[in-house]
Amino acid sequence: RKIKHSPAWKIVRTTLLVLMSLVVLIPLTWTFISSFKTPAELAARPPKLFPESWNFDNYTNALAQFDFGTYIGNSVFVTLTATILTVVINVMCAYGLAKYNFRGRNVLFLVVLATIMVPLQVIFIPVYQMAANLNLVNSLWGMIIPPAATPTGVFLIRQYMLSIPDELIEAARVDGSGEFNTFLRVVVPLCGPPIAVVTIFSIMWRWNDFLWPKIIAQDSNLYTLPVALAQFSSQLTVPFNYLLAMSVVSMLPVIIVFLFLQKYIVAGIANTGIK
Repeated sequence: RKIKHSPAWKIVRTTLLVLMSLVVLIPLTWTFISSFKTPAELAARPPKLFPESWNFDNYTNALAQFDFGTYIGNSVFVTLTATILTVVINVMCAYGLAKYNFRGRNVLFLVVLATIMVPLQVIFIPVYQMAANLNLVNSLWGMIIPPAATPTGVFLIRQYMLSIPDELIEAARVDGSGEFNTFLRVVVPLCGPPIAVVTIFSIMWRWNDFLWPKIIAQDSNLYTLPVALAQFSSQLTVPFNYLLAMSVVSMLPVIIVFLFLQKYIVAGIANTGIK
C-alpha cells in the first residue's frame, strides 16, 4: 500500500534535498566561476563572487603556455582505449562464467568477486613488477592494460547473462552457429544495459585515475590530466587561474557523461539480477 506523507513532511524533505544539493554544488560552482577570474581577482579580499570579464583567456593561455594539450590527449587515449579493452575482456569473462559449465566455475567466480574487496594499493607492487617485466613501465599501454579486467564489470555482466535463456544459445548452435559467432551475434546484443554500465563506469574510472598513472609514468610527456594537475599545483609559484581552468576541463567530461547517461546506469544495475 502506498504511504501518503503530509504536506509538512514533503516541505521538509524537499528543503533537505535542496540543502544537500547545494553542499555538493557550491564547490563545483565556485571552481567554474573562478576559472574565469584573473590572479588579482582570485587574491582579492574580500573575495569577489563573479569576475569582471567573462572570457576564456585562462583556458587558452594554459593550453598555449603549458603542455596541457598533451595531457588531455593522453587522458583521452588512455580512457577510450582502456574502456574498449575493459568491455571486451569483461564481456568474454562473464560469458564463460555464466554460460559454460565446468568444474570449479562457482569457486572461480567467488575468487573473482572477492577481489573487489582487495584495496588496489595492496597489489600495486606485484602489478608494477609484472608491468616492468613486460616493458610497460613509462608507457601509455602500462596505464591501459593492467587495470583492464575489473571484477565489478565481470559481476554485473555475468549476473545479467544468467537471465538469458540457455535454449536461445543452444538453438543458435543447432543452426550451425559457431561459439564465437553465437557469442557475438546472439549474446552480446542482448547485454546492452550492463555493457552500457561498464562502459560508463570505465570512462569515469580511467579519466579520474591518478595513482596508477602517477606510478607507471616517469616521463612528464606521458602524464594524464589528473597527474599533470597534481604536479602543476606542487610548484613553488602556482598560477591558480590556470589550475582552476584545467580543473574544470578535467571535471566536465565526467559530469557530462553522468548527466546524459545516468538512466543507463540505473537501468543496467537494476537488470543485473541484484535483489
